[in-house]
Amino acid sequence: MERLKDKRALVTGGTSGLGLAMARRFVDEGCRVAFTGRNAEAGRRVESELGAGATAWYLEADVRDQSSVDRSVADAVGRLGGLDVLVNNAGVAVMAPAIATPTDEYDRVMETNVRGYFLNARACYPHLQATQGSMIHIASDAGIRGEQPLAIYSVSKAAVIMLSKMLALDGGPHGVRSNCICPTSLLPGMRHMGPPGVPTQGDMPDTWLVPPLGRLGRVEDVTGAAVFFASADGHFCSGSVLLVDGGMQSGLRSTD
Repeated sequence: MERLKDKRALVTGGTSGLGLAMARRFVDEGCRVAFTGRNAEAGRRVESELGAGATAWYLEADVRDQSSVDRSVADAVGRLGGLDVLVNNAGVAVMAPAIATPTDEYDRVMETNVRGYFLNARACYPHLQATQGSMIHIASDAGIRGEQPLAIYSVSKAAVIMLSKMLALDGGPHGVRSNCICPTSLLPGMRHMGPPGVPTQGDMPDTWLVPPLGRLGRVEDVTGAAVFFASADGHFCSGSVLLVDGGMQSGLRSTD
């Protein structure tokens, strides 16, 4: 059964990692998808894979820039004929404690992870109001329990959680739902992550802790949660914060 049949979605940061998996899963569920990214070559490749001109469209956009966001949202609505779902996903991280984070790296993370979500939510809102649609914001378990080695990323994701709740309050009278998913680290890992000055070093899964469920997280674990929120099954959920972390937030396990 296609749980998102005839729905129309915009996914930010859809050219790699979780965003790509999200766009692919939504297409598989019967949704037509516009997705954004800054890498045009990667975007065209993904567009071709997902069904260019029929089910998927790539839109070059920088989520930090208001004119770029406004243009991409208008283009998405024009191509799709409306909008039912926004998936705010585009994100970056810097590997540094708070006090050791350079100002330019702080700005890069906050502008992408918080400003970018805000700009897309605001631009999409009137179109979602017209369809009584849904916003899904990808945060992180680091936004619930901070991770010192990713300090500003943790701060940004805590802000995303609160932004999602405020948008749920704004959207309630208009039937616009806003929900937040907080994954743990996911295979294959974040691409836009690294120490100061090396923003695309990438994640290092061999250093991750294994969750209590006994395996590392996968992007498919999160796409299923997003489908729930976007579908009729989640029609009475708004302001929710869903952990998808394999039990990592439950506490410390015995080493026996």
